[in-house]
Amino acid sequence: MMEKSTLTREQRREIREIKRQKQRENNVLRASKMHKLRLASNIHSPVRPPAFEGMIYHIGCSGWFYWHWRNVFYPEGLATKDWFAHYAKIFKTVEINASFYSWPTEATVRSWIKQAGLRRFVYSVKACELITHTKKFKGTEELVKDFGHIATILGDRMGCFLYQVPPSYRYSPARLKAIVSQLQTGQRNVVEFRHVSWWNEKVYTALKEANLIFCSCSAPRLPDELIKTAEDIYIRFHGKKAWYRHDYSDDELKEWARRIQQVNAKTVWIYFNNDFDGNAIKNAESMARLLKNKISIPNL
Repeated sequence: MMEKSTLTREQRREIREIKRQKQRENNVLRASKMHKLRLASNIHSPVRPPAFEGMIYHIGCSGWFYWHWRNVFYPEGLATKDWFAHYAKIFKTVEINASFYSWPTEATVRSWIKQAGLRRFVYSVKACELITHTKKFKGTEELVKDFGHIATILGDRMGCFLYQVPPSYRYSPARLKAIVSQLQTGQRNVVEFRHVSWWNEKVYTALKEANLIFCSCSAPRLPDELIKTAEDIYIRFHGKKAWYRHDYSDDELKEWARRIQQVNAKTVWIYFNNDFDGNAIKNAESMARLLKNKISIPNL
């Protein structure tokens, strides 16, 4: 086989596309297996995760397994099998993004339960791209139900389902209807839009009526408004100036904390996706301190 260093750009692109195609085929196969599992469970109504008492902050990162966190967050010499336990000493939730690329098997979901052990720990799970990017909510009614079966397996470990649509997926009444009609499942469903056209009152109203959570976000070229369409709010911090690389300043975090305190949500889900240099860890810890202390944060 040709050494990677000798491959042309076209050859590397072709190899990536072959891998992506194989991954897409695997996702279809895994979705089919989850479909059979759901039908065999004889559970016809979606299982809604247990409610939390009082106002709760769930703060963590978008993933915990990053090689570049070694010697930055994970101590030198710590085996990768112990990384989750180290992460869980600090945070009680994580947003799983790997499920976007690879539809989780039942064994994978059960491994999440096992690794959490007796800890109070909840997972928010990003929906597979098969639903949001490949099919783009066209003919995906059964796929949405099948992916939702993850909540049945996770039980009280289940947080939210995150459905992130691509930037090319612009607002239209038909697309809004497709999303809303399929996600009315009684679960904690969050929708993250990547095009500014979705920041409009028609979208907010439709999501409110369906009890769907609009994903507020901090990201380049997207509105950083805090939108509340359900009892819960969900915020993703991707990076204010550069995707995944921004290190939020104290003032930036305080401004967000002020808005979060004022919105009066029942439950707040916050995930930092700016994994570069371990900034997500540092920023998430800072946000947790700000909200836990409930300090008086003046308008900036």
